Amino acid sequence: MTTPRLAVTLFAVLISVSVLPAQPARAPLDDGIKLRVVEEIGRLLRENYVFPDVAGKCAEHLLAVMRSGGFASRSDAADLAQALTTELQSISRDKHMRVRARPAQAPVASGNPYFERYLQGLRLAEINYGFRKVEILEGNVGYLDLTGFPPVGLARTTAVAAMKMLSNADAVIVDERNNGGGNPETIQLVCSYFFDRPTHLNSLYWRKGDRTQEFWTYESVDGQRMADVPLFVLTSRRTFSGGEEFAYNLKTRRRATLIGEVTGGGANPGGMMPLPADLGIFIPTGRAINPVTKTNWEGTGVEPDVAVPEAEALTVALEKARAAAKERREERAQKARQGAEEAEKALKEAEAAMTAGDARKAAALVSAGLTAGIEAGCLDEAVINEVGYRFLAGKKTKMAVEVLRYNVGRYPASSNVYDSLGEALLEDGQRDEALRMYRKALELDPKSDSARQGVRKLEAGER
Repeated sequence: MTTPRLAVTLFAVLISVSVLPAQPARAPLDDGIKLRVVEEIGRLLRENYVFPDVAGKCAEHLLAVMRSGGFASRSDAADLAQALTTELQSISRDKHMRVRARPAQAPVASGNPYFERYLQGLRLAEINYGFRKVEILEGNVGYLDLTGFPPVGLARTTAVAAMKMLSNADAVIVDERNNGGGNPETIQLVCSYFFDRPTHLNSLYWRKGDRTQEFWTYESVDGQRMADVPLFVLTSRRTFSGGEEFAYNLKTRRRATLIGEVTGGGANPGGMMPLPADLGIFIPTGRAINPVTKTNWEGTGVEPDVAVPEAEALTVALEKARAAAKERREERAQKARQGAEEAEKALKEAEAAMTAGDARKAAALVSAGLTAGIEAGCLDEAVINEVGYRFLAGKKTKMAVEVLRYNVGRYPASSNVYDSLGEALLEDGQRDEALRMYRKALELDPKSDSARQGVRKLEAGER
């Protein structure tokens, strides 16, 4: 899990080594270079690490190890990086805090941030921005293999496409067994599809500026929310950082069932910082604060709800997801049946009230019945339009007007509903109001031939 700015540093390792020139082979590291590395690590930690007191202890410990000859045998950059990481983590217990050596054949930075961002996007595209597989399995169970959360500016289009692919599933499995983390804004985007109301997901405290950044679900998403869809998240010991945040966000809000193993246990976001001798250190500059638990998963990992070896997680999840999907379909069908019966009853009573001359009562019954049908999931704009036209075909124009007027109120951004109401009003002899509806339909959709013909006909005084 990283800040949006530092996420680029993390994902830069994905850039293809064949694109940029490789650096020359390194010479063995002498004690002078090692001391410079140790001193620079101490400086960077003191200035940036989210826990200043721990930063000081880490710096002092490394210097003591250096002076005692603890790094004397580490003449290779990779060996030194590993030794430094071991010593740092022995004090900090922070799994994000790591020293890394760039391989001898790693690409050299071009110095052009725009070109490097292009290269970053190129490599991320090769792994489909972490959305490795999206499919609908037997039993209408959606499956998403989610291996990371790249910067949202790069991943948004792919993320939205994946969530739309899952939107008609009756249960969803998100496989995070190989998810190493990434950008909190991308986590926020994906989580937003699984909630139907504003929900505080996570907060990040940053040492720089002594500030706390809150992450809430989006007010709106591109596509359909899946707030009532049974959700299962697969975890392993490799699930780390932002992958853990995603699982923890959902678990603490009781929104998903976690299946698999305890996760890696890294909750402190940050980024890579350069060191001498082609080394770099990942320094956590912030920490996660969950709004429910007021803490995070650092050092402990996220506990699954159903603990099984990672190799068995998908099999177990599929069994549970298919059962949950079946139950959801049955519940929705029962709800839809009840809603349809309520809508039918209300429309019959409305028709009787209209025949008796009580238009106000009829309108109220139409509204109540159609609303019940929508809430039950058996009615929508298209079906309500069909209901209106059935009344129109039966020469029950006033009922058709009430039904289609309801549709206009319910779906005011649709050109078609205004066009249909215009037709019903014209049949009912309300020419001025029909013209107004046709004009509104044409305003919303200038390409609507039906609305254009309606306007032309009425303005010309034709019947």
